[in-house]
Amino acid sequence: MDRKHYEDRKQWAGEVKPSMKRRRVGHDYQSRCIYMVTLVVEGRRPLLGCITGDGQVVAAVMQPSALGQAIVNKLADITLHYPAVKVISHQLMPDHLHVILFVQERIPCHLSKVIAGYKGGCNVVYRQMTGAGKQETLWEEGYNDRILEGKNHLQRMMDYIDDNPRRLALKRCRNDFFKIHENVQVGALSLAAMGNLSLLDADTILQVQCTRKLTIEQIEQQCRYFLSRAAQGAVLVSPSISPGEKAVMRAAQDAGYPTIVLQENGFAPMEKPVGRYFDACAAGRLLLLAPWAHHNTSTTITQRQCHALNDIAAAIAEQASRRE
Repeated sequence: MDRKHYEDRKQWAGEVKPSMKRRRVGHDYQSRCIYMVTLVVEGRRPLLGCITGDGQVVAAVMQPSALGQAIVNKLADITLHYPAVKVISHQLMPDHLHVILFVQERIPCHLSKVIAGYKGGCNVVYRQMTGAGKQETLWEEGYNDRILEGKNHLQRMMDYIDDNPRRLALKRCRNDFFKIHENVQVGALSLAAMGNLSLLDADTILQVQCTRKLTIEQIEQQCRYFLSRAAQGAVLVSPSISPGEKAVMRAAQDAGYPTIVLQENGFAPMEKPVGRYFDACAAGRLLLLAPWAHHNTSTTITQRQCHALNDIAAAIAEQASRRE
């Protein structure tokens, strides 16, 4: 047996202990489920291809390198070794790979062994194509997974990974708006920020704060009022916590007006906004601010934090009013 086949078999058999990273505690990773798995190239090297186009005038397209195409071709081995695991979709990027996997029935091992097998096969291809040493690996240790559950979650993730090339092209064109800025001063406060910092210098900044007791009709009235002020040049600021605040800020963003959003969770390294926030950020219509450090745990915002975020929004609006 040659070394390639030996290493392939050793990996697919799970003899190489996989790294565990961002696993959901208590979840059965052998059961029927759909996952979005992300693998990252060691050192974030753009070995898998390049993005062409600017994502706006010229459509952004991912052009795989020879290695990148070989990595995509290798995805077929997952089902070859584990017939119950179907590759639903994938998106290759210059320095990472998203794969949506459907475990159609219970598998005989943890999902991590399936991923370890695929990564091992990729490592063999990587060494053969680049002449890398026996100890060199293509991928960073471990992988990230997201469990797709609930109505439309799969379609949302498929749309998300399909849109990755466009978002990367836009991010490169407007890189300043996607940098994480530390120690942004708002009065005596020091905040982390991402987006258009010049929104803090607007002549008029209005705080959007709505009690949870508002009726649907009252929320609609608030939307009309704040949209009229935004049309006159006001920037809206809010943590978007209550239903009324969320409705007003969403309406402003959908209408293309600039907003400043306070958030409880800080920014992780390499983080970028998602959904409508991404396009608003690329267009310079959004500033995200966070007073606290990033955390991976899923937590419920506390009443004290809600008050603190609203106090910061009030301080930002007050600071602008003093400039008028």
